[in-house]
Amino acid sequence: MKEPSSEIKAPVWIAGDKINEVQFCKSFLEQHPMICINDTFFTVNGRVTDENRLRKQILDWSKPYVTVGIPKKINNLLDTMRVMSYSEPLPAYTDRIHLANGTYFLSGEFDPVKDFCINRLPVAYTPGAAAPTKWLAFLNQLLYPEDIATLQEYMGYCLIPTTKAQQMLFLVGKGGEGKSRVGLVMRALLGDNMNTGSIQKVEISPFARADLEHLLVMVDDDMKLEALPQTNHIKTIVTAEQPLDLERKGKQSYQGWLFSRFMVFGNGTMKSLYDRSEGFFRRQLILSVRDKDKHREDDPFLAEKLCNEAEGILLWALEGLRRLIAQNYHFTVSERTKANRETAIKEGNNIVEFMESEGYFLFKADAQTTSKDFYATYELWCSDNSEKPMTAKSFSNFLAQHEKEYNLEHNNKVRNREGRRVWGFWGIEPIVKLFP
Repeated sequence: MKEPSSEIKAPVWIAGDKINEVQFCKSFLEQHPMICINDTFFTVNGRVTDENRLRKQILDWSKPYVTVGIPKKINNLLDTMRVMSYSEPLPAYTDRIHLANGTYFLSGEFDPVKDFCINRLPVAYTPGAAAPTKWLAFLNQLLYPEDIATLQEYMGYCLIPTTKAQQMLFLVGKGGEGKSRVGLVMRALLGDNMNTGSIQKVEISPFARADLEHLLVMVDDDMKLEALPQTNHIKTIVTAEQPLDLERKGKQSYQGWLFSRFMVFGNGTMKSLYDRSEGFFRRQLILSVRDKDKHREDDPFLAEKLCNEAEGILLWALEGLRRLIAQNYHFTVSERTKANRETAIKEGNNIVEFMESEGYFLFKADAQTTSKDFYATYELWCSDNSEKPMTAKSFSNFLAQHEKEYNLEHNNKVRNREGRRVWGFWGIEPIVKLFP
């Protein structure tokens, strides 16, 4: 420490030749109010995403009095500040949206006062904002008219911290249609409350899942649709109704809330995804984008023009959110989107193709077959058609879930070749000889 200049009046947190850390933090927090939740600082403007800026402020305060050990001193002060500003987790309010100029309540009220919050959006609430004409024109080029309402509701859904709808959104096309601009507009609305990354990484890396804490949405704007090793974590996040185990590098795991929604943009089909269960497909809203008009001239400044309409787009998204809530968190789904999901299920689940095949089995009301024998029939069909079979458990579970569709009965009263009662199906008979 050095002696302060006689021209500088020593602040109250200088005790002799040392900084009184408690007093320093008290003074700092009085001028820069913050709370700390799970080692993360929050201000009235939301989560502090750049602690280096906070470090710079601490340095500016202390540098007239500190000449050595500055990085260590700053770390000590930060640690002290975390303890002094400790707070229980903030409520994840779903009846209001914290905006740049105050708080908008879904009841229609607006309060300019800012409170501590998990998420504060960088866009202002301006009830008289002009209609986002460029945005609406862009959507009319990008989507089929009947699907625009779905996107409107989903963007509204991403404004509040909830997973009640339990859906993730896919925008799928051939490429070059402009899908990624939707992500840029979401960034204009959400700011640091949104992350851009890889959905594959979220599934594979526990640290990537922890990075979603406090975020409203994650956008994967270039999903290659290659196979995921599994989708258990993704499905858990999409449907989360309780705290999840989160892990950060070098720190002990802890329980935290995730309410991040997924928006995925890709080219191709969904058939290449590893998880072909109906449970996974049931969580998907798959919107087909229009093919790019070959005569269309792309505007290199379109993204900026769309983002300039953020205040109007916010009002448009709020309209979608109110409609979604009125529909008890059920999205408006066009016949096209319903067909997309059914097609994805069919293309992604070869059991459907097997059940529509000929020459391997017959539907007969008085017939029966064991789950083991029928799975062997399915494996033969996969071999004949160069398909990879799903597991025996997945095969039986799928048929059990769809037994009414195929006029089957799944029970444990089927007799095997040894005469023992085992699980199997009534109403179907393999016609290929697999066993002696």
